Amino acid sequence: MRVDGVFSGGGLKGLALIGAYEELEKQGLTFRRIAGTSAGSILAAFIAAGFTSREIAELLAEQDFSELLDKRTSLMPMRFMKWLNLYWRMGLYQGRALEDWFTERLLEKQVYTFGDLEPGRLKLVASDLTNGKMLVLPDDLEKYGIPAETFPVARALRMSCGIPYFFEPVRLFTSGGEAIVVDGGVLSNFPMWIFDDEKGKRERPVIGLKLSRSQEDRQPHQIHNALDLFEALFSTMKNAHDERYISMEHARDVVFIPMDDVKATDFDMDREQMEVLMERGRERTRLFLKTWRHTSVPGRASVRVV
Repeated sequence: MRVDGVFSGGGLKGLALIGAYEELEKQGLTFRRIAGTSAGSILAAFIAAGFTSREIAELLAEQDFSELLDKRTSLMPMRFMKWLNLYWRMGLYQGRALEDWFTERLLEKQVYTFGDLEPGRLKLVASDLTNGKMLVLPDDLEKYGIPAETFPVARALRMSCGIPYFFEPVRLFTSGGEAIVVDGGVLSNFPMWIFDDEKGKRERPVIGLKLSRSQEDRQPHQIHNALDLFEALFSTMKNAHDERYISMEHARDVVFIPMDDVKATDFDMDREQMEVLMERGRERTRLFLKTWRHTSVPGRASVRVV
């Protein structure tokens, strides 16, 4: 069965998405088109390039995530330099090592630019803070005077995964000047709407993988201090747009994977912890598939996967 897939952001929580993808593969589901934000964009790009769930799991098992955190070198005291970089560079880490890793892995499947992929197969979400708007890559590149077919997929991934203040933002040089681009989760952490046409219809069933509880199961934010307030503010900001879209009809097509106990920036995670997250994704997907039926595609019968 061919479906479209949409994967949410969540930093290192995204390891659970791999387990979910593995379970979908076992049931014979394949993705025709794939979209994602932040961590979800990584899985989306790797699937679009031709990686299987097993290959992706092996790549991550071999990788020391801490090596992807590239601080800028300086003769100044590290503590002082850390905050200086945060102020002027707008991020603790450069993000070049992360982008280089994306490039190397994608080249293993002979994918470098969006021109190496089937048109429309991959869509990644990022946030253009300079112009105050959401970017869907590669679709929106033409509006910036940038040829989509020659734009590196790894660069788009780096833009979609640019966690604010953690990684330095990407400076996108366009025909209209420079644009500061950060993590797509700032504006749409779960773009379940992305494959809808102008009338809100879909060409085929869409399965979403979301790294959170469903809205009904989510606990209220506990706000006792300024840090709690900031976390609640950022969480509400990045999820409000998507939560409004996910009606009961669309929620039926979403695998919700609770990740309340995991930090998005836990880059020192060991292999045992990685496997725990992937197993959580598998478990939630198995539960989802036991009852999933899709009837919202015009002209098609009800579909059930068991």
